[in-house]
Amino acid sequence: MGTTFVSNAKTRNFLVKCHLWAAGLLAPLFILVAYTGAAYLLDFKGEVVETALTVPEGTVLDQESATVEDDVRAVLAANNLETGFDYLRMRPGSITTRPTSRDFVVLEEGDEGQWSATLNQPDLQYSLIELHKGHGPQIYRYYQILAAVVLFLVVLGGLLVGFLAPAYRKATGTALAAGSVVFALLAFVF
Repeated sequence: MGTTFVSNAKTRNFLVKCHLWAAGLLAPLFILVAYTGAAYLLDFKGEVVETALTVPEGTVLDQESATVEDDVRAVLAANNLETGFDYLRMRPGSITTRPTSRDFVVLEEGDEGQWSATLNQPDLQYSLIELHKGHGPQIYRYYQILAAVVLFLVVLGGLLVGFLAPAYRKATGTALAAGSVVFALLAFVF
């Protein structure tokens, strides 16, 4: 019985340290997500200053073309803008450079096939929300995926610590059950 207690205590201590390290390392991202999620829901979405750009006459942007990225870079270069972007978001009649957490360009096709473009300069609030949405730099998006996995492990580790400690089992089980019921009711019933 004494070995089981030591084993559980050592396991608990290890899990607590892992939990604290993971939570500490990812706290800035978790705070950003909490803040921007609430701000967005409260309709505090930030602003973007739009400036019309010149699209060289005769520019044709074929979204299916293998050269579409180079064609977009040519429009940016013609306006003396930085031509680097991580990727393009394409919708019918619209091309947006990404990331949109920084200055970005939106190109739109008119009714007669002519293209127009705008430089979009987001304020800090808009940029933070774009990061939250996964519209930031590609490397940041990989960080978000890793953070999601680590968040899952942090929560799972916290539950394991709670269930491994006899003094916290009932409280952990009650909180998990109550949280699950509230989640299910708010998400699927109301």
